[in-house]
Amino acid sequence: MSQETQTPTKERSARKLLVAAVAVIIAWFLISGATGPLFGKLSSVQKNDTTSFLPGSAESTKAFEISTKFTAQDSSILPALVIFSGDGSPAGIGNVTTFVKGLGDTKVPTTDKTISDYLVPNALQQIIPIPAQDGKGILISIPLDNDKLSTPLANNKPALPEVVKAIREEAKAVPGFTETHVTGFGGILADLFDSFGTIDTKLLGITFGVVGLILIFVYRSPVLWFIPLFCAVMALGFSGGIVYLLAKKEIIDLDGQSQGILSVLVIGAATDYALLLIARYREELHHFDSRVDAMRVAWRGVVEPIIASGLTVIAGLAVLSLSDLKNVRSLGPVAGIGILGAQFVMLTLLPAILVLLGRWIFWPKVPKHDDVDERLSGVWSKVGNLVGRKPRQTWIASGGLLIVAAGFAFSLNTGGLAQTESFTKKPDSVIGLDVMSKHFPAGSGDPTLVVVKQADLAKVQAAAKDAKGVSAAVPTMDQASVMAGKPAIKVVDGWARLELTLDKPADSLEAQAYVPGIREIVHAASDSALVGGTTPTSYDIQQTNKRDRELIIPVALLVIGLILALLLRSLVAPVLLVLTTVLSFGATLGVCDLVFKNVFHFKATDGSFPLFAFVFLVALGIDYNIFLMTRVREEAQKIGTRPGIVKGVTVTGGVITSAGVVLAATFAVLGTLPLVFLAELGFAVAFGVLLDTIVVRSLLVPALSYDLDKRIWWPSKLSKVDGASS
Repeated sequence: MSQETQTPTKERSARKLLVAAVAVIIAWFLISGATGPLFGKLSSVQKNDTTSFLPGSAESTKAFEISTKFTAQDSSILPALVIFSGDGSPAGIGNVTTFVKGLGDTKVPTTDKTISDYLVPNALQQIIPIPAQDGKGILISIPLDNDKLSTPLANNKPALPEVVKAIREEAKAVPGFTETHVTGFGGILADLFDSFGTIDTKLLGITFGVVGLILIFVYRSPVLWFIPLFCAVMALGFSGGIVYLLAKKEIIDLDGQSQGILSVLVIGAATDYALLLIARYREELHHFDSRVDAMRVAWRGVVEPIIASGLTVIAGLAVLSLSDLKNVRSLGPVAGIGILGAQFVMLTLLPAILVLLGRWIFWPKVPKHDDVDERLSGVWSKVGNLVGRKPRQTWIASGGLLIVAAGFAFSLNTGGLAQTESFTKKPDSVIGLDVMSKHFPAGSGDPTLVVVKQADLAKVQAAAKDAKGVSAAVPTMDQASVMAGKPAIKVVDGWARLELTLDKPADSLEAQAYVPGIREIVHAASDSALVGGTTPTSYDIQQTNKRDRELIIPVALLVIGLILALLLRSLVAPVLLVLTTVLSFGATLGVCDLVFKNVFHFKATDGSFPLFAFVFLVALGIDYNIFLMTRVREEAQKIGTRPGIVKGVTVTGGVITSAGVVLAATFAVLGTLPLVFLAELGFAVAFGVLLDTIVVRSLLVPALSYDLDKRIWWPSKLSKVDGASS
């Protein structure tokens, strides 16, 4: 075909692609119009009840199922404890009694409902003020109906925080007391919900602001930075809309921490993919006169690593389905949907916008068709040459640094956090527990529950009284008989229930330590007895976290290794990449131990922290190695393995480091939320990603690969090519 014939054909093809780009952009605006508004409703489909996290086989779950039969009309009670401090006299009791009588008519803020709409039936008649033995406090337990609270308010916000807020305001108005607080499981959950409520506004606002500033610095363009950020917003709206629909249909579960992780993960991953595509597009614009041809080549060059990267993250998250905890299992599909959404948008909408707008978007540094690769000089060229000159010294020094840091990981306290330790600041519920413990047994108002066959009640009660940590063991009474003046033990379907008051707060790690001993004593007294409640549930969650780590981490490494083997057509390279990423993970945990203890002063990590940190750091850390090694393999086929490694480090250094900084910044934003778990996870992922990009990806992996030479590709054909070590 003559040159004259080829030119019109290319022009027609280019025009068709430009028309297709317009169609893609229009399609995405239509999709965003449908899914974007749904993202704003995500908080309304959250489930943050820890009782529902455990599997049905857990003892606390079995106990909970039987225990619900003892509540009024089988409702699920959520106790909110109100502590009145300063007066325990008959006059004070009278003031509290008056408060209780009028509580039901109190309006719930932002609604047309009253507090009585969220109480279990006949709740107010069952509330009895309990004076402290020291005469300086009064305690009441308000039985909120968990089922009624599960229905969102008209503004799609959870009802519990508003109900507790109304109780707090009314309690403050009761005369004769120096301070009042709403605590207990209901108060703590309300404060947790309230913390998660900032995800929709504060978290996203800060995240977009931070990413925008980084992109402006990276591109030094008044226009270009906005395009990847705009596409990231589209990806988040699309992914969040899908998650909302699936959660509303109860196909998947969503809790507050999953929603927070979804937001930063989508924004970070989408921006990373955008950086990779834009960098390759800029590179190809130097080699092609047509921006359409440049995008074709750029898209083909990045589609494999982007898809492989996404699949690696999704595979790492998918193994969370092996967890016995529902909230951990739910993160897998939620985050997986986010990654798929980020990939889909960045491989369709972003290239369409870039091609349609043309070269000018790179102004003031517009790439010209001059066959010049500006990335073959500068800082990363020096790093690549360092790896080529001193590979062994480089990997020994960088590897040694990681090993030293990893040594501190063994002292990291992963025993879990009490619910009151879950906040970076002290909300009202935490202050209330401290005040309550001064006047009442620490476990008052939230007892450990033992359900047992009626025939075994007496001997189980006698045994439980002698268990370590138990201050009192009393059976649940039938309220109707109590009010009639003839108190009788409540029996439902042959079951009776004991309420054990512990000498430590129900949510504390010290209380959890009592659970094995209590269960051993109770089970010895009766084979039918089951121990449940807040404290045993927290204990069972911690034990399940340990089991999950032992199972999921090895499986995740195996799955990621297999994906790398298929992508790189090698068995040696995947082993190298996985081992170096695991070493980086260990070093990150070691630094976390030092920082959490000495800087943040956190008492411990949440029980699920090591698993979540592992999944994100290994999956995301492998990402950057994929970006590097796929380019190294591409160059090795042209110029040989060792020169390919040097060029790979040189041409990918800037974009991968920029991507790492963006992802680290997005996860660091989690630290702005007042929750210890998210602050810990945000720091770990942010630090770990920077460690991967600056040390592991830039020095350790290239230096080890350079030392291994073409053997890195064994057993593929590339490992046998003579020119591969040129």
